[in-house]
Amino acid sequence: MTKTQARRAARMLLEVMPLVMRTVAAELRAAGELPAPAHFPLLHILSEHPRTLSELAAFRGVSLPSMSSSVTTLVGRGWIRRVTPGRDRRVVMLEVTPGGRAALDRVARAAEVHLASVLSPLGEPARRRLQSGLNVMREAFAEPPQLAAGRGRHGTARR
Repeated sequence: MTKTQARRAARMLLEVMPLVMRTVAAELRAAGELPAPAHFPLLHILSEHPRTLSELAAFRGVSLPSMSSSVTTLVGRGWIRRVTPGRDRRVVMLEVTPGGRAALDRVARAAEVHLASVLSPLGEPARRRLQSGLNVMREAFAEPPQLAAGRGRHGTARR
């Protein structure tokens, strides 16, 4: 893919992602499942394994105070808990509770059902193109982003 093609694809992706998330967020708000749509990805990330507040903030690209506010909300709902693994009480890990896993499962099912209803009118050719494109995206974005100190503003290595 040329640089121009990659930029065009990136622009399209940046246009489409908010449209998809807007419809999912509206459905989740209507179902009363989450206090904010941003909490769904946090539950998903923590369902993989416990993380610190700093790790979560870096992973989501937000400030520590912003992440702390989200965590406080999720702790208040009983969906995550703070734990101190070992003797060093300065280290606090965040992990999903059974109630949080149940909420995550409910939200995932609701989002899936909603998206399926939006996509079901697609004809077979469009469905195949969509599936192919989603497979390409999964391959391109499967690895978590590496926030290397040696990277410049646009992800290029510093010289």
